[in-house]
Amino acid sequence: MAKSNLTRKDLARVLHEKLGFSYRGSSDIVDSTFLTMRQALLEEESIKLVQFGTFTVRKKSARRGRNPRTGETMEISKRSMVTFKPSKKLREKVNDNLK
Repeated sequence: MAKSNLTRKDLARVLHEKLGFSYRGSSDIVDSTFLTMRQALLEEESIKLVQFGTFTVRKKSARRGRNPRTGETMEISKRSMVTFKPSKKLREKVNDNLK
């Protein structure tokens, strides 16, 4: 069974089919949603989606690392990264699908 990615276009199509919005309106809703989420993360705000999970920005400090190919030691600069923690219900449903 081939797995594919869920795209913004797929989300817009679902809104169009299930809620009856025009396809263009559905695309605008999806784009606005992701734009709002992106802006919140850039402002280092958490995004909590009930029964889905929480997106947070996590700061990682600088540290020493090693290039696995050459073995050379190098400095890894400090950075921020987005993390996702699924809700308990989502974790349970995902794990139920494995059984």
